[in-house]
Amino acid sequence: MRTHATSFHHAFIIFFLHPRLRYLSLLLLVQALAISVAQTPPFSCDPSNPSTRTLTFCDEALPIDKRVDDLIMRMSLEEKVPQLGDVAAAIPRLGVPSYKWWSEALHGVSSWGRGIHFNATVRAATNFPQVILTAASFNPQLWYKIGQAIGNEARAIYNVGQAEGLTFWSPNVNIFRDPRWGRGQETPGEDPTTASKYAVAFVRGLQGDAFRGDKSPRLKASACCKHYTAYDMDNWKGNERYTFDARVTAQDMEDTYQPPFRSCVKEGGASCVMCSYNKVNGVPTCADYNLLTKTARGSWGFDGYIASDCDSVALIYGAHGYAKSPEEAVADVLKAGMDMNCGDYVQKYAASAVQKQLLSEADIDRALRNLFSLRMRLGLFNGDPQSQPSGSISASQVCSKEHRDLALEAARDSIVLLKNRANLLPLSKSKVRSLGVIGPNANIGYKLLGNYGGPPCEGITPLGALQSYVSDTRYVAGCATTACSTSSSKNEAVQLARSVDYVVMIMGLDQDLEREGLDRVDLLLPGMQQALIRSVARAARRPIVLVLLCGGPVDITFAKVDKRIGGILWAGYPGEAGGLAISHIIFGDHNPGGRLPVTWYPQDFTRVPMTDMRMRADPASGYPGRTYRFYTGKPVYRFGFGLSYSNYSYHFHAKSRTSIYLNNSISLRTSTTSGIPIHDIKSLGSSTCRSLEFSATVSVTNHGPMAGKHPVLLYSRWPSVEHGRPARQLIGFKSLHLEGGEQRNVVFPLRPCKHLSRAKSDGTKVLDKGSHFLIVGEQEHEVSISY
Repeated sequence: MRTHATSFHHAFIIFFLHPRLRYLSLLLLVQALAISVAQTPPFSCDPSNPSTRTLTFCDEALPIDKRVDDLIMRMSLEEKVPQLGDVAAAIPRLGVPSYKWWSEALHGVSSWGRGIHFNATVRAATNFPQVILTAASFNPQLWYKIGQAIGNEARAIYNVGQAEGLTFWSPNVNIFRDPRWGRGQETPGEDPTTASKYAVAFVRGLQGDAFRGDKSPRLKASACCKHYTAYDMDNWKGNERYTFDARVTAQDMEDTYQPPFRSCVKEGGASCVMCSYNKVNGVPTCADYNLLTKTARGSWGFDGYIASDCDSVALIYGAHGYAKSPEEAVADVLKAGMDMNCGDYVQKYAASAVQKQLLSEADIDRALRNLFSLRMRLGLFNGDPQSQPSGSISASQVCSKEHRDLALEAARDSIVLLKNRANLLPLSKSKVRSLGVIGPNANIGYKLLGNYGGPPCEGITPLGALQSYVSDTRYVAGCATTACSTSSSKNEAVQLARSVDYVVMIMGLDQDLEREGLDRVDLLLPGMQQALIRSVARAARRPIVLVLLCGGPVDITFAKVDKRIGGILWAGYPGEAGGLAISHIIFGDHNPGGRLPVTWYPQDFTRVPMTDMRMRADPASGYPGRTYRFYTGKPVYRFGFGLSYSNYSYHFHAKSRTSIYLNNSISLRTSTTSGIPIHDIKSLGSSTCRSLEFSATVSVTNHGPMAGKHPVLLYSRWPSVEHGRPARQLIGFKSLHLEGGEQRNVVFPLRPCKHLSRAKSDGTKVLDKGSHFLIVGEQEHEVSISY
């Protein structure tokens, strides 16, 4: 139900097409064209306006809540209602301009939405890798720097007058529950810990906060964690997100679906949460008081505005049939705690809902307090934004060398090496005299970007980047499109493979096969891709290199076991610098270190309905469970898998703690599960939980031969998986740069009440007495909890 807001999409597609061009920065192109002069951004409380400068809501010395109350007090109902949609109307008599709430910045400031316009001084923004790939770096510092860069570019675009809002509906922190989900590419993957840490780092960076520590009341830009909650299906076999009722157990809600949102609010300080299209257990999320007010605002302390997904309020009366009239639907969402509707449905029916006494003006005022408080935190009621601290962020920040280098760093550090038989990779720059590049994804640059992208600063296709290494590089598409319904140039591809020293195939998926509104029905490579790969591999002089561009996982068992396919790289959608990153890894200018943020399932997983929200396996019915935490089948590649050109080893430090003692004098709410005592986390209390904290130290050694960035993943497990315990659970990770031969210690601070607890079937968090195991690689360390 969302539409692309600008026609510039076509321009940046064209921008990537030439196969040999190392593209110049769009920013430089704009400078050469000298097309326009920056405009003043929209703002309220202009000190030069005598009619507004003395108004109380313009007094920066007052607390924001006092200023907001003053503003709302001055507004009539007719002025209030038009503020409740994503295009908020101007209030000329109060000097309040129109505001556009909907902008996107998933992996760079985007041309999606209504608030950003790439039509003047700034015509591009740095396009970072799609989130699913960046997650593979397992590096929160990198995620923070990306959010920070996007926030700076967003504010710069606003400062030159090309933005009508500073609210960005990113990140998407839903759990990538099912591998067929078309929007899984937008998420940090299947693991709640990873998604939570990503949410915190990205939000803090974008909003202008420090990586750790206190959060500022001022906002550089506003981030929005979406889609709250249990939203992870778009359109699968006639089941649509607009009407889907996600039936979720209390146990799965507590330890899978809610953690990223809880962390986003409590630790990240997100200033927006977006409720989703779907119902959860019979109630539309945007009309669920328990989710919006009791949980997000009450339990988590959320301080911001709650937006609906686009037109979802209309569905509450329409497709959902939950409300009996449009006015009742509007009353339901505003009373539940939603503040702003993407669309105009609330603007159309709120006044009549008040007239019908379904809604009070006080309910509208509650929403307006959150909306205007947010705009004031952005500094939009403090006079000219260019005279404020963020006003110094200029257009030179957009597409800066620092940001473009960061995009390259993110792509290089995140690409995952899945196979390297007989150390085929890296290829020798001096010995490869001829190179064949084959595949429909090799020479169309926009396919590197993923969805919710914007016009990139610069770019080079994988083909163009590989040509810079080997002058005798020849190319055949093999298929006319990525869908590869026919392989008209298959014979040409086979002949090319026979004639060159090495072959690199760039295959996979694209946005015509997985995206918002389009889930897959199987996990195989599309059309005739598999047959083309096999034919080329048989014909090639040496084992080939296969590069996969895709967000969701694919079943490539055939390639995993085929000796003629020597190397496999997963490059996700690597962004504007993706072509360079792929070539740097293939030719050894970078040592790959990414690890899969999702399980790669076999094709037979598709027998599981996407509509089944259960995470835990059910042996009685043959239900295999989902994600590495609960899946009982054999994956093609496991979560966290990733090879390197170096070998690494791990050892737990000899002095790592082995026992945790609970004070027997503490009044504990204790019960048993299968004879094992368990302690309710709430009854332990925060003081006791803090007293249990300890650290685990892991020694990590790079045995060479290359230096590399290496994510160290720490898991915990229980002695058994009874009662819904996960098989293992990621509880921490750290990205290290190690020279060949270097050894370093990594210290993981651990909080047993958080990291070693589990959710019971009723959603209660408990801590099991007895053995717990910490795992890094193949190493395990036992910690016993007793009293």
